[in-house]
Amino acid sequence: MTNVALVAVAAGLIIGLGALGACIGIGIMGGKYMEGAARQPELMDQLQTKMFLLAGLIDAAFLIGVGIAMLFAFANPFVG
Repeated sequence: MTNVALVAVAAGLIIGLGALGACIGIGIMGGKYMEGAARQPELMDQLQTKMFLLAGLIDAAFLIGVGIAMLFAFANPFVG
């Protein structure tokens, strides 16, 4: 395999595993939010604010991974 092929495989793994981790993380967080809101409905507004903040941070981590993968895919510093 050439370096370009290995970079393509690495970029696919970065994006795929990042998406998998973000989806699992948001799913677990949403489930815990629903449990917390069901147990203490008076705290639902505070929990919702924290949930959306954490959802943004989880998505930001995934998008940073996508940016790094695109950097390697289109402006590959390892070639030439």
